[in-house]
Amino acid sequence: MTMGKNFDAIIIGAGSVGTPAAIGLAKYGLKVLVIDSNPSPGQGQNKAAIGGIRATFSDPGKIEVCRHSLKILSTWKETHGDDVGWVKGGYLFPVYEEELEKNLKDLLVIQRRHGLNIDWIEPDQVGELVPGINRENLRGGTYSPDDGNVSPLRAINALYRRAMEIGAVFHFNETVTGIRVESGKIAGVTTDKDTYDAPVLLIAAGARARDVAAMAGIEVPVFPDMHEAGITEAVEKFFDPLVVDLRKGPGSANFYFYQNYWHKIVFCLTPDPPIYGRCRHNTSQYLPQVSRRLIEVLPRLKNIRVRRTWRGLYPMTPDGKPIVDRVREIEGLYLAVGLCGQGLMLGPGLAVNMASLIVKGEPIVDGEVFREFTFYRSYQGQVEMLK
Repeated sequence: MTMGKNFDAIIIGAGSVGTPAAIGLAKYGLKVLVIDSNPSPGQGQNKAAIGGIRATFSDPGKIEVCRHSLKILSTWKETHGDDVGWVKGGYLFPVYEEELEKNLKDLLVIQRRHGLNIDWIEPDQVGELVPGINRENLRGGTYSPDDGNVSPLRAINALYRRAMEIGAVFHFNETVTGIRVESGKIAGVTTDKDTYDAPVLLIAAGARARDVAAMAGIEVPVFPDMHEAGITEAVEKFFDPLVVDLRKGPGSANFYFYQNYWHKIVFCLTPDPPIYGRCRHNTSQYLPQVSRRLIEVLPRLKNIRVRRTWRGLYPMTPDGKPIVDRVREIEGLYLAVGLCGQGLMLGPGLAVNMASLIVKGEPIVDGEVFREFTFYRSYQGQVEMLK
């Protein structure tokens, strides 16, 4: 059902940010249109997500925003009735190197200052959390029990249904071909099917963010790189946390895995150097590469059967932080892009803050913290440690 061609706000992208942003804006009473070229919500990078939800970061902005995301997703079933596959398994960063131990212990000060429930644990505790983990040179690790994971498919569809319930309109299989700017203000968009008017436009276009923003004459430094993931058969549940090994390996900067809601092992790694582009095809190199890392850390997985692998895109910024801001040059234009492969976990928290920014002029979290995400930063300096 349509509501005419005039809206209070238009969102480009029905993914991890755009869909919950529609909820946030509709809650404020705005008439919202979400446009996506895909046939249903979350068909961009959301469906390639592995499902982890954490507030365990090194940057205060991400910590604060993801605390909102955790609250939203962990209570979704009791609040709205939908089972999004939430598992409160925590995040575990096992440590095998002295330098990494120092860095993570130093980071605890910042993380606790921003309200994280996180601590250093000893090797025996790590072994209790993940039975069979490689104990050779294991020094301990950091553990944040309030983090967890969800089903990306269940979560995005629950968010979509909620947005529809409170009046947001979604147009799928429709591509934005132009952004209309009149007298320095957003006037609306043109698509391959129609023209729509609105004084507010939020770009939440994931891997296509740079192309979409260019329609408004704005250059955003978002460059997708390609990551592969996989999933095994289901086996009896034997560990809860999502495990992140931050050590570098041949061709990889780190890797991570967990046992999901259905007791299957989900795994992914970060290529090193990054592989930039938009190819979504699987490669023959990935499974042997990640298998070696998995078996090294958790030898008991050596005989498990892998059911499938897939490839998704991480819309990266040079410093590993999102761009979430109002565009000063064009009144009514907002950006929520460059989520760096963390859209599922950042999305709900960013969405409520972005809705507040659009309607009230300021986010919910502290403004100084939120300014980490400004479009007008230098994009230089240290990359977020736990990206």
